[in-house]
Amino acid sequence: MKKFMYVITVATFLATSVITIPASSAADKGYRYWGYYQSAPGTSAWTYALTGPTTNVADGAVEGWAFTFSGDTVPDAAKPRVVPSFKYLCGKTKAVAGKKRIGLVIDFGSAFLRPTDEKTPSIIKTCIVTDAKSLGADVLGAGAKIRATASGMICGINGYPAKECGIEVDTPKALLPKKKQ
Repeated sequence: MKKFMYVITVATFLATSVITIPASSAADKGYRYWGYYQSAPGTSAWTYALTGPTTNVADGAVEGWAFTFSGDTVPDAAKPRVVPSFKYLCGKTKAVAGKKRIGLVIDFGSAFLRPTDEKTPSIIKTCIVTDAKSLGADVLGAGAKIRATASGMICGINGYPAKECGIEVDTPKALLPKKKQ
């Protein structure tokens, strides 16, 4: 009889544990944030920047920023949707002695990433002429208004998003794997 009661107690515990898990903890979550990408001179592919924008950027490079999402279900954050082409971005901008030209792409992300009550701005594609010693943050600051934390994490670019900063959110439905039928 004791063994039977133990089995019922364990079974009841497991059943109620599964039932009482809040929906928010059961849902997949991740982070919505500004991702930083680079494309070295002469290349046409984005590489996720493993260091922040405190590195020197070579003349002829392209810097990219994308408002993106990543989490357990979607581990790879979306890159900017514009191909990093220095020629396209800076081809008509003349070289200046003592300065460098850097292409800059700022992709404000897909509509499904948009914070509530905000409008997704248009992608910025421009060429920045800057000091030869400029870092990635300098390039971004020359092309847009930046809101950052004291530690340097980029929270907003040109006022987007208006208030949040790298927050945890439910995985957008558009990014969830499609169910097989």
